Amino acid sequence: MLESCKTAQERWGGVHVIIDRWLEQRRQLIEMWVYLRDRGEFTPTDTPKILSVCEMLVDYVSAGHFTVYEQLALEAKEFDDDGASELLRNLLPLIDSSTEVAIEFNDKYDTKEHCNAQLEALPFSLQALTLVMVDRFQYEDQLIKELHEAHSEKSA
Repeated sequence: MLESCKTAQERWGGVHVIIDRWLEQRRQLIEMWVYLRDRGEFTPTDTPKILSVCEMLVDYVSAGHFTVYEQLALEAKEFDDDGASELLRNLLPLIDSSTEVAIEFNDKYDTKEHCNAQLEALPFSLQALTLVMVDRFQYEDQLIKELHEAHSEKSA
């Protein structure tokens, strides 16, 4: 996708747009979590919001793995940045473990039937997912800061 860009600024500016969109997805996901967290008790009328969170969560996690991390790895390789490559090797396994938790949450609440059958457990599931995702967001922010921002300065 971005490989056809002619200049470094064109290419890595495109990565910046991808990251911005992805971080906007994160913001929307967090807003939905806060909404659900503040609900307290859940009823079947909450199911559409819960299903929406599942969809947003899977979209966010997928965009990270199949777009953002991939582009950050390409940047590290292109800039011959061994430190960035090492950071990726260290943080991606930690991020992967949160992906498993996110997928388990999605599998538990991804349909109306699944969701309605487990509404009582939802506050606990949301809390567990939130704890894991907070760590993930910190790892992702570290990747962006130490990889993309450093390379953006070099390409400017």
